[in-house]
Amino acid sequence: MVQAKKIVEEVSGWLRVYDDGSVDRTWTGPPEVKFMAEPVPPHHEFVDGVATHDVKNSGKLRARIYLPEKNPDEENVKFPILLHFHGGGFCISQADWYMYYNMYTRMARSARVICVSVYLHLAPDHRLPTAIDDGYSALLWLSSLAKGESHEPWLNENADFNRVFLIGDSSGGNIVHEVAARAGKIDLSPLRLAGAIPIHPGYVRSERSKSELEHPQSPFLTLDMVDKFLSLALPLGCDKDHPITCPMGQAAPSLEELNLPPLLLCIAEKDLILDTEMEYYEALKKANKDVKLLTSPGMGHSFYLNKIDVDTDPNTAAQTTGLIAGITEFVNNH
Repeated sequence: MVQAKKIVEEVSGWLRVYDDGSVDRTWTGPPEVKFMAEPVPPHHEFVDGVATHDVKNSGKLRARIYLPEKNPDEENVKFPILLHFHGGGFCISQADWYMYYNMYTRMARSARVICVSVYLHLAPDHRLPTAIDDGYSALLWLSSLAKGESHEPWLNENADFNRVFLIGDSSGGNIVHEVAARAGKIDLSPLRLAGAIPIHPGYVRSERSKSELEHPQSPFLTLDMVDKFLSLALPLGCDKDHPITCPMGQAAPSLEELNLPPLLLCIAEKDLILDTEMEYYEALKKANKDVKLLTSPGMGHSFYLNKIDVDTDPNTAAQTTGLIAGITEFVNNH
């Protein structure tokens, strides 16, 4: 008689872990939002001004490229690169999900950038620092393209490797910091890491912050998700004070000693984890790092990825436009 598998951990409709170690990431929440977690196939033709292409290199790195269609006056223009790391608490989501496709096709079109979004290995199958390693490998791959050691036509023909920016949503923002810290220790030339853009990074401490206790939870971030995702993602035996989730903490390397590029830290006023994100900002300033703050008033965690709200709420739509405009300005200034 075959014994049925038992669920040993479940996260808010997003993920179930079974007693045999298998993981099911089928969405079991409200069906009307399921479309945001559906994969979008790549399309080499330009749709609404953007074409997409999935690449895989010999090191098993996978990434999706978003290429904006050139305007008549851009014939000889090379576009900056946004190297993107998706969110999901290190445990869920993929680079081809509709929520990222919708946001980063818009970013490529509006900001006139090429977005390269990395397919990250997910926990608990692949605990941290695997996702950090994926992000760093992607940056090294871009460096190899810049050096002519490998070739990807969409990038070699259209990208400005002198203006590469790291960008990440939520837990992807944590990856931005970690990859930037590693990059500061090596010579990437002729590639230049021009900036880093963590958006609502997943910074926390073991002890609950005031914002965690008082700010509203949202479909994109609940306390249950914070606790369970990180327990599944962090190295075994580690808690939220780990340097990856608390880079401003005592266990983390000194920020003063890190060689970081200019940073644009994007925060949302009603984010559950706003307080610890602000701790990170203050720690960067104290360490004399070049950091600017972009605040979205009245918004919650990853609000701009929720297409339903962006389409139906004028304020969410306006704040999403403002976020993209702020990121565009940062890229144009660096």
